[in-house]
Amino acid sequence: MIVKTLGRVEYLPTLEAMRAFTAARTADTPDELWLCEHPPTFTQGIAGRPEHLLLPGDIPVVPTERGGQVTYHGPGQVTAYPLVDLRRLGIFVKEYVFRLETALIQTLDSYGVTGLRVAGAPGIYVRPADPGGHAALAGPADPNDPFKGLAKIAALGIKVSRHCTYHGLALNVAMDLEPFLRINPCGYQGLATTSLDKIGVFTDWPTAASRLAERLSAQLST
Repeated sequence: MIVKTLGRVEYLPTLEAMRAFTAARTADTPDELWLCEHPPTFTQGIAGRPEHLLLPGDIPVVPTERGGQVTYHGPGQVTAYPLVDLRRLGIFVKEYVFRLETALIQTLDSYGVTGLRVAGAPGIYVRPADPGGHAALAGPADPNDPFKGLAKIAALGIKVSRHCTYHGLALNVAMDLEPFLRINPCGYQGLATTSLDKIGVFTDWPTAASRLAERLSAQLST
């Protein structure tokens, strides 16, 4: 897998570049992983419902073809776009999503943080009150508050075209979280979000990006 660190780049040109790469690739095109950081941007999934966009204000909203609802990209977040041929890798979408989440969990673990999956809600969550605790989630979840005691630290939204992936995932490292209050993150009203610095883990963007890239490359290599 070829890893490319793009730095801080505008969202829409990056999306257009992903589309162009995916449309032009052949069975012999090497997979790539793009790492970047975007200026403040809300992105809406293909089935995104407008009621989840509360008060965007001066932050642009970009409609996309990825799955999921609305999310936020901004400075202090590592956004990773794996451009992967699933057929060549020999896996289907469900396994691909599992591997993306595994890479995020492994990256968090390298910082002493326990990442958690929530059934039916893609992405990775942490317990802000006990980020390093290893207790498993007890179920079933409270139907009135399925994310009780949790906050989302990484979001995931993908698109697959001709067995090839684009869009990807985002890990919150050291962010201003206020824009998340302007939306229902990923379509969940009242869902708390957090970032590594808010749970006492202080690292820089290049280090977090490198750790995530290493885990993603391992998960997505043949």
